[in-house]
Amino acid sequence: MGLQSFEHGLERMVEGVFSRGSRSSIRPVELGRRLLREMDDHRSVDVKGRRIVPNVFSLKLSARDHAAFADIDEALVAELCETAREYARAEGYHFMGPVVVEMLVDNGLKPGRFTTSSRMKESGGGVGAGSLVMASGERITLGHQAVTVGRLPDCTIPVNDANVSRRHCEVRAAGSTFLVVDLGSTNGTKVNGVRIQGERTLTDGDIVSVGSTHLRFEAS
Repeated sequence: MGLQSFEHGLERMVEGVFSRGSRSSIRPVELGRRLLREMDDHRSVDVKGRRIVPNVFSLKLSARDHAAFADIDEALVAELCETAREYARAEGYHFMGPVVVEMLVDNGLKPGRFTTSSRMKESGGGVGAGSLVMASGERITLGHQAVTVGRLPDCTIPVNDANVSRRHCEVRAAGSTFLVVDLGSTNGTKVNGVRIQGERTLTDGDIVSVGSTHLRFEAS
């Protein structure tokens, strides 16, 4: 999916939600467009051959524009983070850590102008934190305890689906990140549409699929 076609989805996503709340001359879609270009412009390849892109973005605005976004700041940042995750999935990009978007004031900028910078930042040490987001919006917090997915009622996430095994897969901590582990299921576990072999490390925004159930992993 090219940047231009992805921008159309971004425009639909943010304009309807935020156009009524913003008093800034900067359209939210402009911020998202610049963020996606940062990913394209600063991608690199790691030792495993994966395309790595920045996961921390700083958007600097004038004091007036920053204030104009104050009422919708939290929701806008959440939408921009999700836009980055979706674009990464579409383009086959990988993040080194959670996606973070900061909106900062730069007193040297005139209203209507903004600057963007980005960097790659790994997750911190120790046990990571994150969640699995279900289609309903419900979040299952991840931590030391493994989260199981399957048809059995005692699974953390019980799934009523004939294509899902009784204990299908689990998501568990592995140092500062998390793994999804297939538990010998009949029909397999997929991450971003690709069936895994045994286990796979999850990165922010990955989609774990078991049968027709899809869970989005969010690092935090």
